[in-house]
Amino acid sequence: VSKGRSESPLVASAEAKSPCNKKALFRKRSIAPMRVLDIDLDFFLADCCPLAELGHRPSLPGHEPWEASAVRAFLETQCGLSRTAPKPGRIFETHDGALRFWEEQIAAGRLTAPFDVTHVDAHSDLGIGYPGPNFVLFNVLSMPTQKRLDYTAFYAQKKLDEANYLLFALAMRRISSLDNVRNPRSRADIPQVLLDADGNIHLNSLTAQMFAAKNGAEPTVPFRVYDDYRDFRAAGAYDFVTLAISPRYAPKEADALVEVVGEYIKKEKNFCNGC
Repeated sequence: VSKGRSESPLVASAEAKSPCNKKALFRKRSIAPMRVLDIDLDFFLADCCPLAELGHRPSLPGHEPWEASAVRAFLETQCGLSRTAPKPGRIFETHDGALRFWEEQIAAGRLTAPFDVTHVDAHSDLGIGYPGPNFVLFNVLSMPTQKRLDYTAFYAQKKLDEANYLLFALAMRRISSLDNVRNPRSRADIPQVLLDADGNIHLNSLTAQMFAAKNGAEPTVPFRVYDDYRDFRAAGAYDFVTLAISPRYAPKEADALVEVVGEYIKKEKNFCNGC
């Protein structure tokens, strides 16, 4: 965390006396990033499931889902949600649906990037598995930012999936801060190569440095990890809430919780719920 530059009281006083500066300072202080809550169903399990084969679900023993009351307590106490005031959002099958949803909302003018993300998940989704972070660090970071936004090309190359979509979102410069609220039994899966000396995310590579003059420096994204979800409290209200079912990471018995979480997601004609 960097220390802010202190201002002279005389300078601050002079700025405050200027009507134009007053307006500029107000805008600077009042504009905060929008906030999205990004949930995976596998967070609400007794333990993390091994990845099931395509078309199959993990077994139940040892991976029992939480009671509905515990899920509601987490969403209301830790996340500040309310069933009487649900948030716009979407429920989808795999977690990379979050990236597609965000891009749709940005295109529609409903979501402004970069935005703060609270990622409630048993996994980091930062690319610990195949193809790993190197494709992003050495290929994607060579591209102009505008070209990076064509995420369909990364799907076509079979590089983007549910286990690394957050890494791509970071490379697209969509995320202003990232909180990872983890299952108490989560395994270590955060690629250390993505972190700077302070533990924040800074995508960096020789490629990024070579193209920095053209693309600009890659931003440092504040990153907080909550290994114990009870230590987490949402810093503010959320603008959107999404849920991934992630069938290869959760037994079919956990699907009963989809309806529970869905009570906190607004069902509007402009937001496809369950697609």
